[in-house]
Amino acid sequence: MFYFDPLYLLFMLPGLILAGLASLFTHTTFSKYSQIAASSGMTGAEAARRLLNSAGIYNVTVEPVDGMLTDHYDPTSHTLRLSSEVYGKNSLSAIGVACHEAGHAIQHATNYAPLAMRSALVPAANFGSSASYFILLLGFLFQSQAMMLVGIVLFSLSVLFTLVTLPVEYNASSRAKKLMVSAGIVSRMESESAGAVLNAAFMTYVASAVSALLTLLYYLIRSGLLGGRRD
Repeated sequence: MFYFDPLYLLFMLPGLILAGLASLFTHTTFSKYSQIAASSGMTGAEAARRLLNSAGIYNVTVEPVDGMLTDHYDPTSHTLRLSSEVYGKNSLSAIGVACHEAGHAIQHATNYAPLAMRSALVPAANFGSSASYFILLLGFLFQSQAMMLVGIVLFSLSVLFTLVTLPVEYNASSRAKKLMVSAGIVSRMESESAGAVLNAAFMTYVASAVSALLTLLYYLIRSGLLGGRRD
């Protein structure tokens, strides 16, 4: 069975290592700057609200959500949800994360094309991610290249989602870094520290994309669609 294929481990190991390092770097950087309070004294919730108001956006609700780094913007309900370590904290980490999520709300309000594309891909990517493994397993077991091809196409949808996510996340952070200064949320010097948290978090998305691409490459090689059939 291909789950025990040494070639599979060879392709997966770099992605797993990169993902682990990115996650460790993110948590370490967040913890470091969570100990430093912003001179403005604003909490994450207040910073997000200030950033949204400065962009002329008043129809987005900012509310707390359980969990660690579970912060996200929900475009379907125009709701920005911030974790407990962000919502009520006045650290540079909290402000950086809150402003990043507010950046997504601004993307939504300005019809940022990659965000719309990512949102449209969610149902297909979720289905493709779950269904592809089952179809690929059957394809490998029965040596059916047709089934492998179907599985690869389905898995490619989730790969496409991770790739589209990169410009969406990068743009949200770029907006946050600029607007948090112009809106008076942090000083220019403080924005470098808050931005460091966003840079670290972005690496987790890069790691996810690399891992997805390596997995797709493995499937293409193992199915014989790339480089000839492998026994």
